Amino acid sequence: MTAGEHIIGFELSAEGSDIITSINPATGDKVGDFFVAIITEVDKAAEKAAAAFQIYRKKSGTEKAGFLEAIAEEIMAIGDELISVCCAESALPKGRIEGERGRTIGQLKLFANLLKEGSWLDARIETADPERVPLPKPDIRFMQIPLGPVAVFGASNFPLAFSVAGGDTVSALAAGCSVIVKAHPAHPATSWLIGNAIQKAAITMEMPDGIFSLLFGDGPVLGTQLVKHPAIKAVGFTGSFGAGKAIYDIAVRRDIPIPVYAEMGSTNPVFILPQALQNQADLFVKGFSGSVTLGVGQFCTNPGMLIYENTDDSEIFTNKLEEEFKQTSGGVMLAANIYKSYNAGVARHADTAGVTTLAKGKYSENLNTAAPVLFKIKSDTLKAHPNLAEEVFGPTSMLVEATSRQDVLEIARNLTGHLTATVHGTDSDLLEYKDLLNILEQKVGRLLINGYPTGVEVCSAMVHGGPFPATSDSRSTSVGTAAIDRFTRPVCYQDMPQALLPDELKNTNPLGIWRLINGSLSNEAINYKPTIL
Repeated sequence: MTAGEHIIGFELSAEGSDIITSINPATGDKVGDFFVAIITEVDKAAEKAAAAFQIYRKKSGTEKAGFLEAIAEEIMAIGDELISVCCAESALPKGRIEGERGRTIGQLKLFANLLKEGSWLDARIETADPERVPLPKPDIRFMQIPLGPVAVFGASNFPLAFSVAGGDTVSALAAGCSVIVKAHPAHPATSWLIGNAIQKAAITMEMPDGIFSLLFGDGPVLGTQLVKHPAIKAVGFTGSFGAGKAIYDIAVRRDIPIPVYAEMGSTNPVFILPQALQNQADLFVKGFSGSVTLGVGQFCTNPGMLIYENTDDSEIFTNKLEEEFKQTSGGVMLAANIYKSYNAGVARHADTAGVTTLAKGKYSENLNTAAPVLFKIKSDTLKAHPNLAEEVFGPTSMLVEATSRQDVLEIARNLTGHLTATVHGTDSDLLEYKDLLNILEQKVGRLLINGYPTGVEVCSAMVHGGPFPATSDSRSTSVGTAAIDRFTRPVCYQDMPQALLPDELKNTNPLGIWRLINGSLSNEAINYKPTIL
């Protein structure tokens, strides 16, 4: 038994001979070796997941909630080992990883509470009316049920909160789905520790064998095998546009297509309006520079573009931003390939006609250490080179100087889909630019006023999604309790005998959940005797 083995249900497996190696990006030292999954292991995990789903999908909300809570307990029981291993694999500081562990635990408990109260089921009951004319009304009942086994791809930038026990896994398990996670190659040792915790929780809580599996391997090969497997019914992904789009294309070309919920990043444009630029520049430049470089810019909500109007105050504003940005510091990026990609993106911007390198942050020669870079262009340059609005993953941003209010609105209209957009303005600014807000709400999943996008609150009202290409499906979110909707579908029962109905839809309401009964919300039992028994 070694830490490099795959977790397939309640078993450990190492049938192959190829390995991947986990590397500390700050030192270049090896953290550990992990076996690469072969196709027989993929098949075994998928077959187990399919069998487990048939049992798990019938578990009550309380039982599934207990499972999620047990996972949280097992993660905490790992203790300091999880923090030290994750720091070694990611080069992220201890405080960041401890905070992310707290967020991961919080997500598990958030969904556990959702399962207990039951609103996510969207239970609806329309009772029969045999006296209705010209035709009698049948008894019709509606609720959400799980889709089936889900393949989850761990993210690089959140090795805990968007990885093995992250939002995709937790929302899928909460929905009643079994899960197979493909570990991200940047942090396999961290993934194994979390996967082992989930396996322990599943055994302790007497969940079915196969409810969870963890596989290691090459992204294109293992990922393709999982997405193509007929047992898989949905995919959750967080990562680059190229990888996410490739997964989506494979999924929709299957004989039976499946949904892919891919969060693929974005530039997250920030707009600062004239009065705010004039009166709040000092406060803004500190907040903006800090947001761009937070976590070495490795957030999918990193503000990669700032749009402002050319006014009498704009030169003073950009000078302040230049000086503030020069005081920023870079850091070690999550992996060597991410560092290489960042430098390539920065070089591509710098070599584009019309792009000025306005400022560089403090630089270090340490391994895989990125330097912050701030660029500046005029709106005409953006029109000529729309690729300048594409994400460069890391601590960089692009200032875009517009010529007028109408130019600002045109830039907004030409935006593709993004996760967020932020507008800084005074009260009068915001009223004057209400049409800008109307445009932006059609472009993003989250619209912020006088804030910064690099804080994603995990709560029931959060939307972490947006129109393509930010995500593959703008109707979904990967953060917050609404994330459960990705892995369910509605089913309707017509004139079903009470004894055969799910507890969620029975007249007696044994679960005590809120339901929409003949158009009115209620958590009471129904005093009604159907004509069909």
